[in-house]
Amino acid sequence: MDNNIAILCSGGDVSGMNPAIKHFVEYSIEKGLIPYFIYDGYEGLIDNNIEQATYADVAGIITKGGTKIGSARSKRFLEKKYRKIAKKNLDQHNIDMLIVLGGDGSFRGLDIFYKEHGIKFCGIPSTIDNDINGTEYCLGVDTALNVIRNALDSIRDTASSFKRAFVIETMGRDCGYLALVSHLTSGSELCLIPEIPYNLELYVNEFQKQLHHGRRYFLAIVSEGIKQDTSEIAEWFEKEVGIEARVTVLGHIQRGGNPSSYDRLMGYKFVHYAIDALLMGEQESIICYDKNGFNLKSIDEVAGIKKDLDPELLQYLIN
Repeated sequence: MDNNIAILCSGGDVSGMNPAIKHFVEYSIEKGLIPYFIYDGYEGLIDNNIEQATYADVAGIITKGGTKIGSARSKRFLEKKYRKIAKKNLDQHNIDMLIVLGGDGSFRGLDIFYKEHGIKFCGIPSTIDNDINGTEYCLGVDTALNVIRNALDSIRDTASSFKRAFVIETMGRDCGYLALVSHLTSGSELCLIPEIPYNLELYVNEFQKQLHHGRRYFLAIVSEGIKQDTSEIAEWFEKEVGIEARVTVLGHIQRGGNPSSYDRLMGYKFVHYAIDALLMGEQESIICYDKNGFNLKSIDEVAGIKKDLDPELLQYLIN
């Protein structure tokens, strides 16, 4: 094989992918590699939507959210016959090294692909849910938290003006990380996450007492993973607490927006370590980040294992 290396994005997009893609091109060329883009994730890998990348392709993209090369959730890649086609397409371009920005499902697919065809890979955890085991930080999380913070600050203004409770739903699937951190950093009055069972009745007397003593509004941050309709929480505020309530579902605005400085820097570092790992002979690994810095973990340490929230953060909520 030639010194050809490719990058693709799989699953949900995050702000931080474009900075990572930019550094992928720059650092690959610096290390004597020929960089390739695989457009639209594993779908593009199957459809041979693969092109050599140059500096011109990444000029100016560091400020943009989303991903220049597109992403997808590919059902076809689950089938062996399509993985064979994907391998044939990589062989056509003499590519035997892959960097994949994605999440748990993307990494499991890579593991199967490696075992079948020996394509070396390094995965970069990229999801605003921050639910990948083995890493404390996933690319895109910081930008998502900043988007939520800005929304909460704006909602607080109107909530206090109209004497209302606002129930704000965050993304995160079955992980309450975004809701929990947003609660702790916004001063909201209620936070409901799937990791901690809750009983709304326990809040009624305290919230009514606060209203009696002059409180004008409440902010309640609810993770989508609690599996209770957010409108039911708003109805509870009106019927039990006695304050008008509104619902705001932040939705996919949390995945977009200009990448924060931290996500730009982390995208740079993740890619740097990923390329170095492949050049040092790593065959299948995931770049993870914790209090000790960046480290390589095996696919078995990362994929298919439920990630627990930081006990310290959970303790702040319980207290």
